[in-house]
Amino acid sequence: MMDNDGQPSWRKPVGALAILLLILLWVVAIASLSPIVGGWHWALQLGFYLVTGIVWIMPMRPLLSWMETGRWR
Repeated sequence: MMDNDGQPSWRKPVGALAILLLILLWVVAIASLSPIVGGWHWALQLGFYLVTGIVWIMPMRPLLSWMETGRWR
């Protein structure tokens, strides 16, 4: 995407780095809980990892929108 003055937008590379950083932080946070979660019943573990595997996507929508439009909504 180009800015109004014809220059490439800086939002896409910054947004891509932000996405990678968010994923890294999320993985570290969830993995650090594995000693606790590992002691749970397998069905609870399955539910926990299914939910946490989906929840990380929620902050991506506004970030992707910002990358494309420059607005958070």
